[in-house]
Parts: sequence; C-alpha cells; structure tokens
Amino acid sequence: MTDVPLAPLRPLTDSSPSAIVAGFIAMMTGVTSSLVLMFQAGQAAGLSSAQISSWIWALFMGMAVCSIGLSLRYRSPITVAWSTPGAALLITSLGGVAYPEAIGAFITCAVLVIICGITGSFERLVKRLPTSLAAALLAGILFKIGSEIFVAAQHRTGLVLGMFFTYLIVKRYSPRYAVLVTLLVGVALSGMLGLLNFSGFALEVAMPIWTTPSFSIAATVSIGIPLFVVAMTSQNMPGVAVLRADGYQVPASPLITATGIISLITAPFGAHGINLAAISAAICTGPHAHEDRDKRYTAAIWCGIFYAIAGVFGATLAALFAAFPRELVLSIAALALFGSIINGLTVAMNEPKEREAALITFMVTASGLTLFSIGSAFWGIVAGVLTLLILNYRK
Repeated sequence: MTDVPLAPLRPLTDSSPSAIVAGFIAMMTGVTSSLVLMFQAGQAAGLSSAQISSWIWALFMGMAVCSIGLSLRYRSPITVAWSTPGAALLITSLGGVAYPEAIGAFITCAVLVIICGITGSFERLVKRLPTSLAAALLAGILFKIGSEIFVAAQHRTGLVLGMFFTYLIVKRYSPRYAVLVTLLVGVALSGMLGLLNFSGFALEVAMPIWTTPSFSIAATVSIGIPLFVVAMTSQNMPGVAVLRADGYQVPASPLITATGIISLITAPFGAHGINLAAISAAICTGPHAHEDRDKRYTAAIWCGIFYAIAGVFGATLAALFAAFPRELVLSIAALALFGSIINGLTVAMNEPKEREAALITFMVTASGLTLFSIGSAFWGIVAGVLTLLILNYRK
C-alpha cells in the first residue's frame, strides 16, 4: 500500500480574505493583550527606549519566523507568541537584576525549553492527556476572552451592539465573511463615534541592539527558571491543546524545540522567549479562518507576516493600537473565538465518563486562578486529571 501524496503547497492560492483577517486579528489579539506589560517591564529595568524597541523587534521577528516556518512545514495553523504571564513576571523581577544578567537568564530558559523538546518529555506528557480534558482546557482559556465582549458593552454599548448584531446577521447569510465585515463595521462605527485617535501615531523603524549576556545564579533562580515553568505550563501546554482540540495532530517536540532555538537566537537582542500561542492560535485554527480546515495554515502564515511588519515598526506599535478603542479590539477577538469555544465545549462533553473531569478543567482554567506564579491553565489540567483518577481509576 502506497502513501497518498500530499497536494502541492500553494499558500497564496490556498489563502482567502477570511484567512488574512484571521491572521491580522490573531496578531492584534496577541499584541494588545500584553504589549503594555513589555513597556512596563522595560521601564522597571531602567532600559532605554532603544533597548525596549530592540526587545519588541526581537520578539516579533522570532514569532514571525516560527509562525511562518512551522505552518509551512506541518501545513497546520501554528502560531507563536510571547508569554503574557512571563511579561508580567518580568515587571517585578527585572528591577534588581543587571540587564546582561537578565539576557543570560533568557538564554538559560531557552536552553531548558530546547532540552525539553529534544528529549521528548513534553511530547509524552501531552499524549497522555485525554482529548476531553484538552478540549475543556481550550474552552476555559478562551472563555474569558470570549466573554469580554459583554463586559465591553457596558462601556461602549452602541459600538459593541452594532458589531454583535452585524456578526449575527452576516453569519446567517455568509458565515465565511462574518468576522471580516464585523471588523470593518466596527472601525466605521468607531470613526463615526469619534473613538479613533491617531494623534500619537508616527512611523519609526526599530533597530536591533546586541547585549552580551552575563550569567548569574541569582538571575537564573529569579528569572530563568520561573520563565521556563511559565512557558511550559501557561503557553506550550495550552498551545498544543488548541491544535489537538481542533484536529491538528502535530508532533509537539519539534514545535517546542523550534521555539526554544529561536528564543536562544533572539535573546541577546532582548527577547525573553517565544512560545506556542493559545488564544491567538485558536483564531487561526477555528472555522472563521477558512472554511477548509486543510487551508487554515494560511491564517497562521498571515499572522507571521503581520508580526514581521509590526516588528519593523515596533517603536510605534503601541501608538497604533492605542488609536483603536479597546472595546473594538476585545469584541472582534471574542467574536473570532466563538467557533473554537463551541468546538471545545462539544468535544469536552462528548465522553460521559469524563464529563465531570472536563467540567472541572474548564471551570478552573476559566477562573483565572494563579498559584505560585503558575497560571490557571496548568491548575485546570491538574484538577481535571485528579478528578478523572478519583472517579474512574480502575473502576
């Protein structure tokens, strides 16, 4: 029996307007959620504007290379992002550490990620995770973002309701273009309501700045190891779960190794590490990205292209996104995730014996619980596995 050859790789032909929009929204979602944390962390460390700009540049270029390269290699919508919990961690931990030592800690974290990928330990852990719990984890991660649209309606009622009903009407007649039309209507409504403000926007090209690393035990303990734990539990594990929940059986070890290698290369320019994306990844893996799931990889490629563009102009990126009302960004991200949330909940509740464990995984993950600086995604899996063992082990 011979293997069926794969169809030729044609990313431009396979692409579609919905894939381009999904890629842009994925980029925008990942950036707007935590870009301000990057500036806070840089300022806390006493970095210059040029050093912060280099940091942002390195992250975006690394994410662009990984998102485009891995999506082409595996023909799957694989998106990469920086760690939001990691950025939050740096706000408090960078202040008392010399910048070269922080770079050394970033390199240590990257090396640990590479080892985890090469040895296959992460792959073995992910394979033992039941599908229902992985789907519940996905739904829990996305739930908070998805529900933000209703909170946003309290502050910009006309804008959000206009976008919401546009989405429903277009979804009824042409689901493929629902998110695209909603985004355009949202921008138009923002303009009519006087919510667009481009006064602080100016183009400025970012330049990379090399910093020779220095290694210390203090920086490794306070920055390197915590960053590694956060990356694996709060980013890489949910990132693989998103792919598996939407039917993309991509091997985890090469993905983890690739992100570790790119993190290692970009660290001297300031990047604290890139990981598999979770929330923004679901935008590219969901049905809104492309009606043909085999062509959704193009959405992740477009996301990578937009990452590269954003990286070139990283110095003015915050001003650009500040021009759009926060409620518009939250609403369009939420609407783009509806399909993935539906799919996650459906798969999570499919197996009767695992429903209670899946429900607990969903609830703990969606709660936003943080213990020992580790996010709710990790504790959701722990709670779900323990529930599954107690209720079903050798029953």
